[in-house]
Amino acid sequence: MGADICGVRRDVQVVFRIIALVKIRCAIYEFAMRHPHLIKRRTFLQQLAAGLAVAPFVTTGLRAQSPNGKIHHATFGANGMAMSDLTNISKHPAVEIVAAADVDLNRAAQFRKMFPNARVYQDFRELLEKERDLQTVNVSTPDHMHARIGIAALNRGLNVYGQKPLTHDLAETRRITELARAKKAVTQMGIQIHSNKEYRTAVKLVQDGAIGKVREVHTWSSKTWGDLGTEPQRTDPIPEGFNWDLWLGVCPERRFIGQGWYHPANWRKRLDFGTGTFGDMGCHIYDPVFNALALTAPLSVRSEGAAPNDHSWATNALCRYVFPGTPYTAGETVEVTWYDGVQRPPADIQALALDGTPGNDKLPDQGSIFRGTHGVMVLPHVGMPKLLGEAKGHPIAEVEGANHWHQFIDAARGQGKTSANFDYAGPLTEAVLLGSVASRFPNQTLAWNAAALKFTNVAEANQYVRRAYRHGWEI
Repeated sequence: MGADICGVRRDVQVVFRIIALVKIRCAIYEFAMRHPHLIKRRTFLQQLAAGLAVAPFVTTGLRAQSPNGKIHHATFGANGMAMSDLTNISKHPAVEIVAAADVDLNRAAQFRKMFPNARVYQDFRELLEKERDLQTVNVSTPDHMHARIGIAALNRGLNVYGQKPLTHDLAETRRITELARAKKAVTQMGIQIHSNKEYRTAVKLVQDGAIGKVREVHTWSSKTWGDLGTEPQRTDPIPEGFNWDLWLGVCPERRFIGQGWYHPANWRKRLDFGTGTFGDMGCHIYDPVFNALALTAPLSVRSEGAAPNDHSWATNALCRYVFPGTPYTAGETVEVTWYDGVQRPPADIQALALDGTPGNDKLPDQGSIFRGTHGVMVLPHVGMPKLLGEAKGHPIAEVEGANHWHQFIDAARGQGKTSANFDYAGPLTEAVLLGSVASRFPNQTLAWNAAALKFTNVAEANQYVRRAYRHGWEI
């Protein structure tokens, strides 16, 4: 009997490290200690295993535990933006990087060097199947695979850091947002400037009334993620170590074109795989606007730029949104306008932002102009906000920033919350992706019913709310 009880105690100590905070464990443990003469070791372990079978993903606290006390993390993507995310996540002292999945094994060399003990997979599905001791992942692949991988990870009960835009299509964004909420997962979208002091300070200034109520906002990016040229009419050999079929994922089969037409960088320009300049930068630059004004779903969206062709997004966008008013806006609605490429706000708006003082005689390459009832705020991407007009001279108290990646890991450990979780990032992404759809219907105002996830006045636009998935890759 004494040996049995000692065995029970040893087993309890191991299990305690794995499933701390689970009430079932606590109850069984207490009962075993109080009544050792009533419980055999085998019975105790059977009861404990039954508790584990029903409770492994019940709470965030449990998801955050691993046998060695570390957060076990895996990355989808092993280079590019994935490496940037991974480098920052790995600096958290409680993180152990255990695995990566990348369809191009040639691009995993740096990952192998940085994390020699981690395992490398080519298929994300194999990683999710074999790596059973994970708590967190980052999804930092091309846009078209964000939903497919992110949803699979959430269904495994994992906490997800997802790159922007949250997904490639509107319906995917709604689905992953609702799933994350249902799973009670810790989530964070990769809009890291959201946590910087620059954006936090700007949000506080607007919400404190530094420029009064906001009448309108103009926001832009100089980037040109588009291509209205001719698609190359060749088929190139697929490089060794690169799985083209896995890279296509949810998208229809097609011939491989090398020299960077798709992989590794220019996929952002292509309709099926990226979301153009707006999808890339809109989630960043719209973020402080969305946050400061507490915006909800837009009522309408109108593109006055060029339409995409049959393979790529256009550049030089001009997209007008009308949002419902909020406590921080001057009217029942507020207009927010996006520009990219060479497009910029009209001269009278630029004049409000350029007051001729030294160092303030040209617009930043990327940023926003908030026009309020009592002044103007210019917010560069990334830079501290400037107050002009009536607001000039208003004190600017810096708001302390945070580490966006570590905030995610801390929240997964049960310490604090993320600030760009999918309940926030989902509606932001939906608003941005509406601009992508609108660009296909130039100079038409599209009325949007967010609850129904549909356009109400241009039926043809609804075909772009949901994509058709390749057989075997359905979400």
